[in-house]
Amino acid sequence: MSIPASSAPNLSAPAVPSDDEPDEIRAIWGTTVNLGETMKTFREFLRGFKIKYRIAHDRERGLRTRVLSSPEEGELLLYEGYLRRMRQTGETNLNLDLVNLAAYPPSKKLQNQLVKYPQEVIPAMDQVLKDLMLEIAEEDQQAGADGMRGEEGEEEIAEIMGKVYKIRPFGIPSVNMRDLNPSDTDKLVCIKGLVIRATPVIPDMKVAFFRCLTCNHTVQVEIDRGKIDEPVRCPRDVCGSPGTMSLVHNRCEFADRQIIRLQETPDAVPDGQTPHTVSLSVYDKLVDVSKPGDRLIVTGIFRSVPVRVNPCQRMLKSLFRTFIDVVHIRLGSGDKLGLDRSTRPAGGDRIPGVGGVGGGIDMDDNEEHGTERQRRTSKREELEARLREISRRPDVYEFLARSLAPSIYAMEDVKKGILLQLFGGTNKSIARGGGGGGPRYRGDINVLLVGDPGTSKSQILQYVHKIAPRGVYTSGKGSSAVSLTTYVTRDPDSKQLVLESGAPVLSDGGVCCIDEFDKMSDATRSVLHEVMEQQTVSIAKAGIITTLNARTSILAAANPIGSKYNPEETIMRNIDLPPTLISRFDLLYLVLDHVDEALYRKLAQHLVALYLEDAPETGGGEDILPLEELSAYITYARSRMNPIITEAAGDELVRCYVTLRKAGDDPRSNERRITATTRQLESMIRLAEAHAHMRFAPQVELADVQEAFRLMREALNTSAHDPTTGEIDMGLLDTDIGRQQRKLRADLRRAVLGMLDGAGGGTRGVRWADALAQLEAQSSVRVGTADFQEVIRELEQEGLVKVVGERDRRMIRRVEGA
Repeated sequence: MSIPASSAPNLSAPAVPSDDEPDEIRAIWGTTVNLGETMKTFREFLRGFKIKYRIAHDRERGLRTRVLSSPEEGELLLYEGYLRRMRQTGETNLNLDLVNLAAYPPSKKLQNQLVKYPQEVIPAMDQVLKDLMLEIAEEDQQAGADGMRGEEGEEEIAEIMGKVYKIRPFGIPSVNMRDLNPSDTDKLVCIKGLVIRATPVIPDMKVAFFRCLTCNHTVQVEIDRGKIDEPVRCPRDVCGSPGTMSLVHNRCEFADRQIIRLQETPDAVPDGQTPHTVSLSVYDKLVDVSKPGDRLIVTGIFRSVPVRVNPCQRMLKSLFRTFIDVVHIRLGSGDKLGLDRSTRPAGGDRIPGVGGVGGGIDMDDNEEHGTERQRRTSKREELEARLREISRRPDVYEFLARSLAPSIYAMEDVKKGILLQLFGGTNKSIARGGGGGGPRYRGDINVLLVGDPGTSKSQILQYVHKIAPRGVYTSGKGSSAVSLTTYVTRDPDSKQLVLESGAPVLSDGGVCCIDEFDKMSDATRSVLHEVMEQQTVSIAKAGIITTLNARTSILAAANPIGSKYNPEETIMRNIDLPPTLISRFDLLYLVLDHVDEALYRKLAQHLVALYLEDAPETGGGEDILPLEELSAYITYARSRMNPIITEAAGDELVRCYVTLRKAGDDPRSNERRITATTRQLESMIRLAEAHAHMRFAPQVELADVQEAFRLMREALNTSAHDPTTGEIDMGLLDTDIGRQQRKLRADLRRAVLGMLDGAGGGTRGVRWADALAQLEAQSSVRVGTADFQEVIRELEQEGLVKVVGERDRRMIRRVEGA
């Protein structure tokens, strides 16, 4: 009886008769992918990939490539060079660019297999990598290469035998974390996001060590799919005792593990929706590579695991918990500014691995080789030459200020101040004095914009947030005190109390933009006192006592009381902010809506032109630096330049500070008003360093100090201006009371005491309203109700007068014997 052949596809790998192939073929379950073929193909790729393949592939895709200096350069074996570097440096990770896999003709299928079945393919690649490391080491030993002769070579090979080598693939197109579906489970995915929390290092058991309590027989059990099977009875035939196998922790093998919460970046969140978060599991050398606030590009395997209803029962929930097993991390993203290097670890950020973009956020030339170097060097050299050319322009300051928010009309001084804030000064730690390495002097510049509604304050903040390196944008009413420091929450995985970082901590090394600054509660604002001067956040909550770094520049915008700024009142009466907080801002700008018909007309024409055509003409010309180049310029200046103050600049700084202090001298009065404090001197130093940064100058020169002095003087003229005298008085910012007001209150105090003594105020007293009317009749200036109340309150506290009665019936009496 003949049975017809099945029409179903054959799911097993077809047996190819061969003498050297075993009878059994290893295949990925449920597929026709032969693991032996996969390993053979990957081996050929590592052995045969040349730079010319990538250049040809990039040209096919229409990408720019560098012209090779010689044909021999294109024939260079890329990955063999990487493997030799791994042996010399002791590195055990190889970063594998999947675009290179696609570019090499024999391995195009391998890229698809790696993306679809990473759990099976990556371990196979790890094995091939180790075999090739040994093979190349033996070849170099036979060829007598440096460091591989005789016993040295034997030691190197023995060392390679004892190491575990890993492939770290990257280079697939990134997807939004909202687009991760069940169909992506167990596949290789790439996502971008912002780190909001990282747990401490967790020990992850790899090999368990058991010992029998009866006969001391020991056995090792390896982890299998996240679980370890505990032996039920002693495996020794002589013993065989049930339930006597005990775990010995000290003899077990553990690996480092860390859980990271990755959140969508603000620019990727759809309107009106909350940002999504994804849990990442990182292992071994990827642990502690990133910290909260970093922007990451992560490649990993999308996993889903069942969740038990009760740990003591076998019943599972129908909803699975998802996370990503990370295989490759890259710091930083696209067009953002570079980070402040002084806020990063001492050795710099170095992602483990050799090859590709394994060099972290700031790849040096010696970190890049082969394909990456030939692809990136030409672009980098062109960009650096262009940036250097811009820095040599005589009008570079005006040009860059014009390029900052070009759609906003005028406001040149405000833009210059914010531009210098983006460049920043130099963070310094003085070794002498202070102990423990000395105090740290901040180089970050804080700017406050105060003004009428509709003067583009929020637009400037939004623009700065777009290009800020680790910027966090928050609003006054939408912020609580804990969101600006840290708050304690319970980790859903480990069930332990952990700290969630707030806005200033997340923007460590960047710019924190706070809008509607005046509408914050007092408890919220009080947190910023420490952040803005010491640049730390001290926490003592739920048994967690620590100090976190918040080395950030703060750019804030506020509205005056009653929306409209009143030029007749001091700045403190106009803004509902404490004087101690305002004095911590280096620059305070008043952005006012002036009454000027010509200005109205130009502003209206500018706005209408923006609606007609998106080509702003700020400053009367079209000479504007694009946003990407402006970011690159600031990044280059912050990372490469470290200007030092020259002797001439130091003398000029002293002279400018003395000039500001002398402005308070008044020959007609014995009392001197304070017009500048040491905070203004430090602000001038920071502004001068930022101006030198902008010019790509190695030293702070006279012109830098003069511009810093001009900006400081303009800011003081607006913020510390006393409307009653028309002079600068720093007392307004520090104590909310100017010299003129203090003098008025002293005169008022003497007049009140004289009036009570002369009118028999000790027995009968004087009515409140009568006293105020009598003082106003005697005075040549108007006596304010607030000043009168403050003087009476002070006299009452000193025990010189007593107020009896309520409201209109209040009587002021002199205390007898006082």
